[in-house]
Amino acid sequence: MAFKRLDTEDIVISSDSVTAPAWSNNSPTLTSFFTSSVQVASSQGQYYYDIYQTSSDATSAAVQFSIAYCDVEGSGSAYYNTLVPGVSPTRTNYGQYRTLVLGDENASFVFGTETGSYFYAVSVERARYKEKLLPGTMTLYLSGSSGELSLTDNSLVKSTVTFTDAGRVYDLVSGSAGTVFTGVNSNGYSANSGSYGLFLPDIGTLLLNGKALDGAGAGGGISLGTGRNADTVDDNPEKLYNAFKTAGNASLGWTLNSEETLSSDYIFVRARNSEFNYSENPSFISGSTGEVIHDLFIDNPTTYITTVGLYNDNQELLAVAKLSRPLPKNFTKELLVRVKLDY
Repeated sequence: MAFKRLDTEDIVISSDSVTAPAWSNNSPTLTSFFTSSVQVASSQGQYYYDIYQTSSDATSAAVQFSIAYCDVEGSGSAYYNTLVPGVSPTRTNYGQYRTLVLGDENASFVFGTETGSYFYAVSVERARYKEKLLPGTMTLYLSGSSGELSLTDNSLVKSTVTFTDAGRVYDLVSGSAGTVFTGVNSNGYSANSGSYGLFLPDIGTLLLNGKALDGAGAGGGISLGTGRNADTVDDNPEKLYNAFKTAGNASLGWTLNSEETLSSDYIFVRARNSEFNYSENPSFISGSTGEVIHDLFIDNPTTYITTVGLYNDNQELLAVAKLSRPLPKNFTKELLVRVKLDY
């Protein structure tokens, strides 16, 4: 078997960004929101909801995203133990996201310019997106008793990118598809509450600032009405779920795209005119004498290339590329095959 070592110029590395809608059935906008009655009635429903695109009883039902209420004081849900005040599922949620995003159990979440002590974590189901969410493409509508809110991230206007332990982070602001509205103030923030939250595309998560959503419509909020009572089931996930559902009923939903960086190796395999013109196939050589069977194969041989094999230095086969049809090769012809490896 003949081998030919590839030169450095024979290998080219390329990266392309591939985008796709985030929701089931390749839909770019989600306008139907459903919960599971079993989950809502359980103790988990106090602080966490899974959201489906259709009734959870339907065979096509699939989780699209989840809502978790997080409170640094542990308010909004019953304590694990009444003898240990403040320790509740909502406080656990807060601590989990603080560790995941900030990496410091003593740090605080800052929304724009304001420190937030409670928020809603909206995590897109991992199966809904490829590698990460695509900044600048999101429009999220929420409806409350004092109006409607359109949110997007500020990735298109932010001059520098901020990173946390969870990757890139952007502010959620009043806007649409990356365009920031200026009706509330120049930053698209709500009055006296900072930004509407954080957008974390690399982990597929939004942290919605509860204080901003609770504000009145005149101040940029929707009067969500988050309950922060100690050792009390305030059903806060239901309130945000209703804000999604009310907007969806008005054909205003959540538009979101995902993104994947697809890396490719292009390998150019060259068979020059003097190479690969002879075959080790037994049909070329006499098994008894070791001579070339046909005299024509001596001075004017012709082979047909059907496969390209890629080997390492130990001559171990790593990849095989099959040609669409056999290609003739002789001393008057050269062959160039481009092999593409995606990963």
